[in-house]
Amino acid sequence: MVCFCFLVDQKRMMRRSKPVAGSCSRCGHGAKVADMRTATRFCYIPFYFKSWKAIVCSFCGAILKSYR
Repeated sequence: MVCFCFLVDQKRMMRRSKPVAGSCSRCGHGAKVADMRTATRFCYIPFYFKSWKAIVCSFCGAILKSYR
């Protein structure tokens, strides 16, 4: 019997960001709007990329709102 194990993961990267008015609801620090990119990898080879915008806390890194 043969068993195959494949590693599939996702990695989020912040490409650009700029400050935005408002604060984080979790920690109270400032927020920023960012261009995000998600890379899905299969056995360490990226095969799917998705770009989207999100409002992110500048201190704790929590994603407060996403625009897909």
